[in-house]
Amino acid sequence: MTGSAFRATANATPLLSIDAVVLDTETTGLDPREARIVQIGAVGLRAGLQDEADVYDALVNPGMPIPPASSEIHGIADTDVAAAPAFAEVAAGLESYVGGRIVVGHNIGFDLAVLKREHDRAGLAWQPPRTLDTRLLAHLAAPQLPGHSLEHLAEWLGVAVDGRHTALGDAKVTAAILIALVPKLRERNIRTLAEAEAACARLTDMFEDQYRAGWIEPVRREAAALSERALSRIDAYPYRHRIADVMSAPPILVPPGMTMRDALKVLADRRVSSIFVGEESDLAAATCGILTERDVLRAVAGDSEAALADPVSKYASTPLECVFEDAYIYRAIGRMARLRVRHLGVIDETGRVVGALSQRDLLRMRATEAVSLGDEIDTVATVNELAAAWAKLPAVARGLVAEGVGGRDVAGVISREMCALTRRAGILAEKTMAAAGKGPPPVDYALLVLGSGGRGESLLAADQDNAVVYADPPGGEAEAVDAWFSEYGRHVADTLHAAGVPYCKGGVMAMNVEWRASVAQWKARVSDWVRRSRPQDLLNVDIFFDLRAVHGDAALAREIWTCAYEEGGRAVAFAKLLAEASSGFSPPLTFLGGFRAENGRVDLKKGGLFPIVASARVLSIRHHVLQRSTRARLEGVRALGIGAGEDLERLVASHALLVDLVLEQQLADIAQGLPPTNAVETGRLGRARADELKRALSALGTLDQMVRDLLFA
Repeated sequence: MTGSAFRATANATPLLSIDAVVLDTETTGLDPREARIVQIGAVGLRAGLQDEADVYDALVNPGMPIPPASSEIHGIADTDVAAAPAFAEVAAGLESYVGGRIVVGHNIGFDLAVLKREHDRAGLAWQPPRTLDTRLLAHLAAPQLPGHSLEHLAEWLGVAVDGRHTALGDAKVTAAILIALVPKLRERNIRTLAEAEAACARLTDMFEDQYRAGWIEPVRREAAALSERALSRIDAYPYRHRIADVMSAPPILVPPGMTMRDALKVLADRRVSSIFVGEESDLAAATCGILTERDVLRAVAGDSEAALADPVSKYASTPLECVFEDAYIYRAIGRMARLRVRHLGVIDETGRVVGALSQRDLLRMRATEAVSLGDEIDTVATVNELAAAWAKLPAVARGLVAEGVGGRDVAGVISREMCALTRRAGILAEKTMAAAGKGPPPVDYALLVLGSGGRGESLLAADQDNAVVYADPPGGEAEAVDAWFSEYGRHVADTLHAAGVPYCKGGVMAMNVEWRASVAQWKARVSDWVRRSRPQDLLNVDIFFDLRAVHGDAALAREIWTCAYEEGGRAVAFAKLLAEASSGFSPPLTFLGGFRAENGRVDLKKGGLFPIVASARVLSIRHHVLQRSTRARLEGVRALGIGAGEDLERLVASHALLVDLVLEQQLADIAQGLPPTNAVETGRLGRARADELKRALSALGTLDQMVRDLLFA
């Protein structure tokens, strides 16, 4: 079973969205060392959903009489298989059907053992596939059940049983059980393929009887490494640089009534391959079109020279396909590849066209699978597909680290995709609301990402932080408007949770009333935070200043963000309280300079990143540095000539080191099937890296005093 019709599934793929084959065999007996296959049945899972049309069903002539006791169970007699092919004749077809997919079964170790013996008898090579066992998964999800047979699980999960003890029937029941187990496993923090494999591998007591009975071990974790190799080396340039670095600006705009002849002259004189079509007073992407040199050639080829007298609006392409100026280049490459276009508009966060991007600007790059990640997130139609796209991110991060890309740049990529994921969840939520008869959004709004995602500093253990700001509703409609956004927020949170970004433990989600409001209400909240400066409000302030709009009307988000900075910067008492809230930090080091670790690990978010991030935020508020990332905030304060530049430089360097170490540990944990955390295993650092970390943490011991000095410098 070594086919390659399907791509290998990555370790981080959520169980929700795996491509798999759910397989079962019927045999002449229960001893795999002697049993022969009489029937093979399988059903395919695509993106975690059962595909009834994707089935494999074959009778097999075992080359021996079928014992009557076995026939009584599965109903297959000698006469049924007399004309059936031998296993050697069906092996190639089965291998092609499985391809590179995960093989799932109930007590799959038995089926694997029988399949191996059949290959051996036929003189065929055998390569065990990567597998999951629903019996083991069920034990992880519900160890308290009195039994974990197919019947027990079907009754517990409400799965209908049809065609029991036929290979295809049992495969279909097993597939339905797997799908029903996924949310149960998610509740136990088992989300991905590698996490499921690692958890199953720890159930060693359950393997002993199977091993003695001649079964094959149902979990082969070493196979996981094969799925990570495809992206081990990738072109890092598109992940280091932003669209603004390569775009052509300012945009060249011509009026819709300009003739094609005049437009052609503009293209030639300006030596460009495209121009935008629209009114000079309105550069909104929604109202602009684009005319390329190929559009002119097609027009002349179709309408001859007469086309040159036509207005450009007749041939311009609308709507304008765009990318954001602060997006990474790989997103433009992926979008061009999907749309099969050579030109894109470049827009700012408000949707205003600020530049142009052509394929010529990107000649040194190519649209690989890794590069297409972002555009895939932007276009999927279901939660399962969204989860599958999001699952590629750890492999991309691993490839970037292997190419020497720093942790902060990788965090920027992760954050950009976190924002894209949230945006897509918002779009899917709108569609869900419309399908349920709830109508479109009642007023303009913006979906926001807060915290590390907004700062561009998310790593692989992030949960969701989101909020909504909406336009002030007409009189008397406030309650109905908020009710719409309450349900909308719930759909967004549920989609993100299912796709692999867990619910925020602190409740920072738009489905909660504290995190959705009109523009006026948000301004009032901010004013209240600043004026009253209650300690309990500081948790809200902590991430509100990091907000970034990812969907909807970004101008609404910009309005409340700048308002928050203006209010916060004027309130000295507020700045002091905000600084005090993050003070009292003690580096996780012992008196003798060793690491103060727990189970061999040090939480570098709580023990290093958090105080740096909080300090940069309060300084940026106090000195009105309108930036989001920690590095940009610290460099902005330094540019004002406040404090000792060397101190701020060391803080920037310490932040980079901590991000690098946390990311490296998360990638190592994911490879081992462990949920990623912010706790770094100090024993794996090596002496030089450990000493570097100790120096960085020790220097943070004076952070409180430095912040107090800089607040009023």
